[in-house]
Amino acid sequence: MSDPPSTSVTKILHEIADGDHRSADQLLPCVYSELRALARALLAKVPPGNTLQPTALVHEAYLRVVGTSDPGWNGRRHFFGAAAQAMRRILVEQARRKAAIKHGGDLRRVDADEWDIPIEAPVEDVLALDQALELLSRTDERKARVVELRYLVGLDIAETAEVLGVSTPTVERDWRFARAFLYDQLRLHPPEA
Repeated sequence: MSDPPSTSVTKILHEIADGDHRSADQLLPCVYSELRALARALLAKVPPGNTLQPTALVHEAYLRVVGTSDPGWNGRRHFFGAAAQAMRRILVEQARRKAAIKHGGDLRRVDADEWDIPIEAPVEDVLALDQALELLSRTDERKARVVELRYLVGLDIAETAEVLGVSTPTVERDWRFARAFLYDQLRLHPPEA
C-alpha cells in the first residue's frame, strides 16, 4: 500500500532536511501535478495578455524554491506556500518587465479579431495588487501571510490557521481586515492605464 501524496511529500522533505540528497530527486515528480494546478489557478487570476505558461511557471518557481540548499521545510504546506510566493514574485517580475516603457509597456496588445470590441482594463492589476500586498506586509506581516495562503495557495481558514499556528477566529479576523485593506488600497490607488 502506498503513502498518500501529502504523506509522501512530507516524508521526502524530512529526508532532504536530514541530508538524503537522493530524496531531492523524488520531490519534483511527487509535487509536480499540484504545482501545475497551483500555477493554473494563479495564472487564471492574471489579467489578459499574459504569455507565461503553467509549465514554465512551475519550473521557474521550483528552481527558486529548492535552489541550491534546503531551507528547512516544516512540511508540505510550508513548501507549497513558498512555491506560491515564488510564483507570485515571478508573475510580478513579468508584469514589471512588460510595463517598462523600453519593452513597450505603454502599448496594449490588441488581437486583430477584436478591433470592433472595446477593450476594458483588467479588473486586477498584478503590480497594483503586489504593491498593496507589500504595504500590508509592512503594516502586518501575519495578515499578508493570510492573504498569500488563502488567495494564492488556496488554503481554507482552518488550514491557514494551522500553518500560521493561530486560531481560526484570528485568521477570520485577519482575512476580513486584509481584504478590506487591499480593496481600499486598490480603490484609492488604481492601476495606471
